Parts: sequence; C-alpha cells; structure tokens
Amino acid sequence: MYHHSGNVARQAAGSAAGVLDPGTPDADTILFQRCTWCGTAMYHRLLCPVCQGGDLRTERSEGVGTVRHATIVHRNTPAARNVSLVEMAEGFVVRGRVMGPLIGIHSGDRVRLSTAKDPVRGEPVFQLVDEPYRAWS
Repeated sequence: MYHHSGNVARQAAGSAAGVLDPGTPDADTILFQRCTWCGTAMYHRLLCPVCQGGDLRTERSEGVGTVRHATIVHRNTPAARNVSLVEMAEGFVVRGRVMGPLIGIHSGDRVRLSTAKDPVRGEPVFQLVDEPYRAWS
C-alpha cells in the first residue's frame, strides 16, 4: 500500500511484529525471533524458514551457546581472526567471534556472550565458558 506521508509509512513499517529495532539500548543481549506458529527460533529473518510464517515475536537470548564451527580467517585483516558459528541455547545459530587463542577454539566448546556488537565488525563477541580437557591435542 502506498502512503504519501513519510511518517505514516515509517509507522507502518516499524509496527510489524518480530521486526528488530536496531536502536536497542542494551548492547549486552542478542535479540532473536521465534515463530508464533511453529516455535522455531531464528536470527534476523523476515519469515520463518520452517513454515514460512511472518508472525514472529522478538525475544532476548540468555547469551549461552555452543561453538558448532570455528575457523581462522587471514583475508582482509592485518592479523588472523576467529569466525565461529555458535548455536545458542534457544536454538538459533549466529555468526560471531570467540575471544581466546585461535588454536584453542574448537567445535563443542561452550561460550557466553561478551558483547552483542563488536565495534569493528558489528558481530557478537563470545568468550569461552570453560577450557575443556584435551589430552591429545
């Protein structure tokens, strides 16, 4: 629908359920969406990837997760950096950086959110919860 007034269009766009507000005052939480129809948790989506529903509600994550994949990137950066896929306890996956020695971050490590937005890359930053015992590595 076309709105001739910019205020009306902005109001209509911001009132949709599940649309994340980028100006969230709390920088130490991750906001995610949950589909009201099937209950699937997702990160920054417009439609549910399972049922294609558009009725999403915004929730706050507890900030605890597990590293599903970790890699070291050497491109477009002066020093090597970590890029990880973290599966959060709520069930969604987010890409971010895990602090610590690059060689010491592995799949299955438990992490906790340190800050929701890295000032350089804008990605969440996590820290290791505990160092697992690895006798053979």
